[in-house]
Amino acid sequence: MAAPKKGRGPSGGQGRPGRSLVLILIAMVALTGGMFLSGHTTPRLGIDLAGGTSITLKAKNQPGKPNAINATNMGTAVGIIERRVNGLGVSEAEVQTQGSDNIIVNIPKGTNSEQAREQVGTTAQLYFRPVLTVAASGPEQPTPSGSATPSGSATPSAGESAKPEDKGEEATGEEATPSPSSTTQGRAVTGALKKAPTPTPTGSGEPKPSGTPEASPSADPATAKLQEEFAKLDCTDPEQRTAAGKDALPTDSIVACGSNVPGSYEKYVLGPAEVSGGDVDDAEGAIDQQTGEWIVSMEFTSAGAKKFQTITSRLSQQQPPMNQFAIVLDGEVVSAPSVRTALSKNAQISGSFDQESAADLGNILSYGALPLTFEESSVTTVTAALGGEQLKAGLIAGAIGLALVVIYLVAYYRGLAFIALLSLLVSGILTYTIMALLGPAIGFALNLPAVCGAIVAIGITADSFIVYFERVRDEIREGRTLRPAIERAWPRARRTILVSDFVSFLAAAVLFLVTVGKVQGFAFTLGLTTLLDVVVVFLFTKPLMTLMGRTKFFSSGGSWSGLDPKRLGAQPPLRRSRRAGVSTDPKEA
Repeated sequence: MAAPKKGRGPSGGQGRPGRSLVLILIAMVALTGGMFLSGHTTPRLGIDLAGGTSITLKAKNQPGKPNAINATNMGTAVGIIERRVNGLGVSEAEVQTQGSDNIIVNIPKGTNSEQAREQVGTTAQLYFRPVLTVAASGPEQPTPSGSATPSGSATPSAGESAKPEDKGEEATGEEATPSPSSTTQGRAVTGALKKAPTPTPTGSGEPKPSGTPEASPSADPATAKLQEEFAKLDCTDPEQRTAAGKDALPTDSIVACGSNVPGSYEKYVLGPAEVSGGDVDDAEGAIDQQTGEWIVSMEFTSAGAKKFQTITSRLSQQQPPMNQFAIVLDGEVVSAPSVRTALSKNAQISGSFDQESAADLGNILSYGALPLTFEESSVTTVTAALGGEQLKAGLIAGAIGLALVVIYLVAYYRGLAFIALLSLLVSGILTYTIMALLGPAIGFALNLPAVCGAIVAIGITADSFIVYFERVRDEIREGRTLRPAIERAWPRARRTILVSDFVSFLAAAVLFLVTVGKVQGFAFTLGLTTLLDVVVVFLFTKPLMTLMGRTKFFSSGGSWSGLDPKRLGAQPPLRRSRRAGVSTDPKEA
């Protein structure tokens, strides 16, 4: 007996299709389990389907800029507010102008609307001011007993300081160990390049926050007024807290409120602004790779770096609390870190941050400065723009589309429709669970265009199955049996499917990048379902087809299998006798 010819063994999909099926089953179980464990068993809906909060901001001219309200500044403000809100996650928030001086912000239901309102409503200029005096304010955090230890005048000039050391960016400071005396819960500013422990100063023990700044006998009227305002300020009163420092100019010394711990407040006397939000080039919350703690990293512009080096060089030589600078937004102190060394272009704020607080502060620093001042003229809870009726209509349209696909598959492919329907079911489960998990993970909200994208994806996914089925049927028409036909058809079908899905994904990616608002929901869903189509076809449809090809129902080529050689018009292969020149064709006999 002649030895069998050497050739390729069965491909992985033919030899061990069970591995791929087990892998995708594990993925489905993990995603479904994660969905139920997270408690988010339904996708978040966008404002056009579920309603939400609508905020109207009215632009106001700033002092000395009577013509600041124009199309250019309004467009810039819309971009900053949109980035600020979306910095909380992919929340499908809508930010758009209305008229010449209004901006409408629509926040979908399910988003942290209070947090978003804080991000949107804090639209005044951002400033860095030196801290002159700080004291606890409110019954939750009583002022410690003992004599106050204020130092220096309450209204120093912005320029009175020692000359900054010429250290450059290589000497942006050492890692500072926050002093427990800081009223900012241990937050400290450190450099981004050199980081080494710095011992905590010893000596007089914990400095006590000051009460009312002491005035020298020669204090001018402005200083006396500031002292009086500081003494009367009660930051636990919302009205006083909101009004403190609101209308002051950057060159003024002010009193302001801040809160580092929920329920407790500090009141500050702050010097003139020395760095503005426009001097910050970028800022973000991140994890310090050395300590594993959340920090906020800042990068300044060239001009801002010089200003920041000047102020930090001076503050690093002061004693608490005058070694702190306050980050002031809309008259409120959002953070007041202490300075241990002169800093320049790069700096870090470290301390009692978690992921959310670090991201919020980074967001404020990045997008805090707006070209206009806005006031929150109205906040309303809106019903769905299209509402449940439109959602119902979209789901009905999807069900009709799916039913038509099923009818076509059953009528034309018969038994093969079973494989296609199971593949569609797997694709649907993966799509649903991923969308449900993306809601709490990145703030993804399902709007009506996204529903349309999911409906379109039904056709794209079914098209991949049809390409493969037709390739198999072509092989059978050429006279091959089912199992070889399945494997020979796969390489050509695979190339066609990948090219088709690549084009669809590229279109979705371009659409997502160049559009805004609701259209991005369509593009995102289309891209997601296109990727899942590749996963399902490779890990489920092809292995399942291999297994089904081994069953008698499909391999026998029955009329209901969809692979009947007679119905496909297959011709049996020519077979010749072993004797040369003798044909088995009866017509030639």
